[in-house]
Amino acid sequence: MWLSIAGLVCLLAAVTLQVFGRHVLNSTPTWAESLSLLLVLFVTMLGAAVGVRDAGHIGFESLVELLPASGQRAMRLFIHALVLLFGVLMAGNCAILAESVHTYAVPNLGISEAWKYVPATVSGVLIAMFSAEHIVALLRNQKVIPAWR
Repeated sequence: MWLSIAGLVCLLAAVTLQVFGRHVLNSTPTWAESLSLLLVLFVTMLGAAVGVRDAGHIGFESLVELLPASGQRAMRLFIHALVLLFGVLMAGNCAILAESVHTYAVPNLGISEAWKYVPATVSGVLIAMFSAEHIVALLRNQKVIPAWR
């Protein structure tokens, strides 16, 4: 989460520079928009992983609550297993995409296009790890303590 917050601060600085350059200097730095788009990916993807860790993602708790206790546990295990699978697939496929475009450069930044897929790859790995943590906690009849509450 701290990396996501740092990315958000950098994003705010880049957008502020864009606005200042456009309206005051009448000359926007060409790299600021490309950097802003890349930072949005980092902030969003890392934030999504933290949402899975802290169970802050959208869920249908009211439907799960209607089940008996054993059914609730089974359904929660199933949901976390699906999220784990999603994280693994997202990480794997984004890594493949990063590999396929690593020779191309992001205009105005001069870095590899692969950097656009790094946030989703890292997020996928984190989502899978955090889902596994929830599964282990459920199997041990423990709660995962949220990091940001």
